[in-house]
Amino acid sequence: MVVPYDVGLAIVGLGTLIWFVGIIVALNRKETATAITHAAIGLLILVPSFIFVTAGGFIGAVVLAMIVLSSVRVISEYTRGVVFRFGRMHGVLSPGISVIMPFGVDQVKMVDIRTFTIDVPKQEIITKDNIPVMVDAVVYFNVFDPVLAVVKVANYVQSTSLLGQTILRSVLGQHELDEILSKRQELNSLLRRLLDEATDPWGVKVSLVEIKSIELPDTMKRAMARQAEAERERRGKIIAAEGELQASQKLAEAAQIMSSQPLTIQLRFLQTLTEIAAEQNSTVVFPVPIELLKYFGGGSK
Repeated sequence: MVVPYDVGLAIVGLGTLIWFVGIIVALNRKETATAITHAAIGLLILVPSFIFVTAGGFIGAVVLAMIVLSSVRVISEYTRGVVFRFGRMHGVLSPGISVIMPFGVDQVKMVDIRTFTIDVPKQEIITKDNIPVMVDAVVYFNVFDPVLAVVKVANYVQSTSLLGQTILRSVLGQHELDEILSKRQELNSLLRRLLDEATDPWGVKVSLVEIKSIELPDTMKRAMARQAEAERERRGKIIAAEGELQASQKLAEAAQIMSSQPLTIQLRFLQTLTEIAAEQNSTVVFPVPIELLKYFGGGSK
């Protein structure tokens, strides 16, 4: 295939530029072996391309450009690339543009390091006091070591979800129903710690575990409602009894004071008359102490 010299030279020059940029990127990433490999491949292809630039030599430059471009990997800020060279773990690609070995020598496994949310399905749990309940939870986690997440476990998301279900049943099964309902925050912390310790060898960091809902049987709900009603009645009776006790104590103190000062009884009578007169009553019944009658009896004698 024959092309004009200027066109062939332009194609070869473009291929050379792409090849040169690929080497610079590899050196910038401190991938010396990758840079040397691309340099050797480029020299083997570009030298004949410049010699036979008009007689199809530009095709070599195009092939070289395709090799370099196929070796380029763009890593996002929220991902990391784990590189395997000849099947062995070689390193981790950081965000930005990277160049790897061509021809399948390097294999890159992408790992997302953002926070994942797992909705743990509802689990039927038998509490320590033999009460069946349905409990579900939510787990928040992220990958802190991409190498472990790729090498140590096949699917870290699914494995974390299944492990969360197991730990949820195991932990809540060791507590009574009242503890599960009243100590939810402590149980969340315990679940997070146990799940984080179990997933640490996988390069997974569990940041939060929250129990979403606890479903009780209908019979248990009715029993708890009766218990709550009885508790409210008990508190009401206690409050009323305490009020009667305080009132009797105050009345006893008032009676003691009035017995020491007889004039206070008369003042109390007068105050009672004033209170009765304030109402619209046609008849007023006022008690008279029996002790007053002795004065009338003494006057008749």
